[in-house]
Amino acid sequence: MYSQLVAYCTAKKGAAQDYPFGPAPLVMKVGGKMFALLTEPGENGWVHISLKCDPVIAENLREQHEAVQPGYHLNKKHWNTVIVDGSLSFADLQDMIDHSYDLVFRSLAKTVRDSISEAV
Repeated sequence: MYSQLVAYCTAKKGAAQDYPFGPAPLVMKVGGKMFALLTEPGENGWVHISLKCDPVIAENLREQHEAVQPGYHLNKKHWNTVIVDGSLSFADLQDMIDHSYDLVFRSLAKTVRDSISEAV
């Protein structure tokens, strides 16, 4: 699942992989800002992905899904950490990634957004 999530994030327009914290975790950025943070499977085989989220939606997701928790080492109001344990579908994870990417993309300066949108 890790490679599928990385591939999905990387396919986003203007997305770039970064390792600002060392060899792990993988940080996905757009316009120099993080939209996803992924850890490779641990001993239990689960991947963790942290994603930016609208605070109201973040709270609702946490109430509905045990696998969605406040962002680990991140602003807990704006970030969720999702334990990829099979309880959420890949489509659900894609929706959460899309939401995170869109929030970060919209926060970029117009000139940065335009340069990403114009890139091939």
